[in-house]
Amino acid sequence: MTEKSPPPEQAAPARKVRHLDPRALRGIAHPLRMRILGSLRLDGPATASQLAERLGESSGATSYHLRQLAEYGFAEDDPGLGKGRERWWRAITDGTYVDNDLARSTDPEVRGAYATFMHEHAGNHATEVATWIATGQDWSEEWVEASDISDFTLNLTPALAAELKAKMHELVESYRPLAPEDGTPNTAKVRLHTHLIPTRLTD
Repeated sequence: MTEKSPPPEQAAPARKVRHLDPRALRGIAHPLRMRILGSLRLDGPATASQLAERLGESSGATSYHLRQLAEYGFAEDDPGLGKGRERWWRAITDGTYVDNDLARSTDPEVRGAYATFMHEHAGNHATEVATWIATGQDWSEEWVEASDISDFTLNLTPALAAELKAKMHELVESYRPLAPEDGTPNTAKVRLHTHLIPTRLTD
């Protein structure tokens, strides 16, 4: 059976991405808040207690940081799921974009928040890769063969590196409309990391 791309009217809806300004960056640059938001995006809506169980934290901590995420516009109540006093939360956006110019802000608090955000982001990537390595034997041979952990070295100018980055992002986004329908067998959420970084200072 040949898999066809969905017609335009069935194309995947545009992703909602939050562009971080200095205030939002300071609000999200906390390890537990980033983990909570990541879980809401990846695993779906949850209560503070459910998130505490997922993340190995206390419900008091997850409840506090959920309120902080709401204050900074990252999470909100999901009224369709709440029953009685049970409060469910959902992510407001699908992704986060941070401008690298914030790393050069004249405000030391903004620079510190940027560093915290990026270190935690990289740490989450490392955790996901380590988890895959540790649990790969639980997946089918198809998924093991489809997975990839590779690295490459290229000699590029900044312009060529920017071009490559744009093409990689474009390629990844082109797969969103191809997502199979819910319930399709052997379908999983796939995490794809990209790190395009220079390794030697140039003159």
